[in-house]
Amino acid sequence: MTHAAVVALAIGTLLVGLVAGILVGRRAAKPVTPPRPSGATIADLVQRAVLSSHNGVVLLDRMGDVLLANPPAVELGLVQGSRVDERAGKVAEQVRASGEVMLVDLSPLDRGARSGRGPTAVLGEVRPLGDEFTVVEASDESDAVRLEATRRDFVANVSHELKTPVGAMALLAEAVLDAADDPHEVRRFGTKILNEANRLGTLVTELIALSRLQGAERLPELATVSVDKVITEALDRCRLAAESANIRITADPPSGLLLHGDATLLVTALSNLLDNAVSYSQPGSPVSISRRLEDGYVEIAVTDRGLGIDPEHQQRVFERFFRIDQARSRSTGGTGLGLAIVKHVAANHGGEVHLWSKPGTGSTFTLRIPAHPDSPQHQARTLPTPEYVGGST
Repeated sequence: MTHAAVVALAIGTLLVGLVAGILVGRRAAKPVTPPRPSGATIADLVQRAVLSSHNGVVLLDRMGDVLLANPPAVELGLVQGSRVDERAGKVAEQVRASGEVMLVDLSPLDRGARSGRGPTAVLGEVRPLGDEFTVVEASDESDAVRLEATRRDFVANVSHELKTPVGAMALLAEAVLDAADDPHEVRRFGTKILNEANRLGTLVTELIALSRLQGAERLPELATVSVDKVITEALDRCRLAAESANIRITADPPSGLLLHGDATLLVTALSNLLDNAVSYSQPGSPVSISRRLEDGYVEIAVTDRGLGIDPEHQQRVFERFFRIDQARSRSTGGTGLGLAIVKHVAANHGGEVHLWSKPGTGSTFTLRIPAHPDSPQHQARTLPTPEYVGGST
């Protein structure tokens, strides 16, 4: 390489270094733009989380004053005005001192006077947040408490209902043994044993059916069901009881209406309504059954001219084991589960059952089940239901 070439290379390298230095200097001198903030700070997100919680949440400072409370906290009565519930405030003091999580019952003090509106059972948890700050979180446990009360009542009622026929059968069996030499007495006590055994069998069957309907067992696959066939089979089941009571059941003409459901369950529900009408009607009084299509629902109405139901009992007749007249139910062999089964059959078919009744006039129970899409469109006929009292869940 010649001397001139070396000089040229050195000058070129110097120029490249100079240009690079200028560029680097310019880049270093250019201010760096920081990343744009997301628009929501952590405090904002925490506040949103508190306000969107389904539980009642209240943040308390060192003095027990409310820093933040969400709408459910107000609805549950956890916050009244600007103050936290006194019970929660006292527990918060203990939590600040001990640093341990504590539970507190925040149920309304006037829950005994409530008419069913609003929460009746509220459970709170108080947690320390550090620096003597605390959070109170409360949830509405009303449904769980009601469910547990219902379960206890159900177990107690079942125990009582099963104990009665079993005890009667034991006493009657002793009577048979004592009267072994008297064929007439043996036959009389034997008949009573048979009646109690039948009653016990009916009770067990209805308990199994009710348990199945309430989800303890998977329901069968639904199919297309003829309303006319359901009514015919239900009438066949009740014919003997109606004839024994000297009651004539009349039915309107076949309609061709269709349902999407389980035929066995629907027949059971309708049979229970017919049995109920026969049991609470005077001998010789009429019972009728009719069907129609109304607003996409098939309505099957059972009407009697019996005793009727007082307004204060009309909402309760669909409860398990509820009986208006205990003595009459015993004499007719009723279990107190028939209308509860009707209610759950309707609910499992996406329908409901309604009641209209007037003491001394009679009652109409109407089973409403969504019609099958292929059900023919018949002109709706007027049914004797001037007013409904719901028995749906």
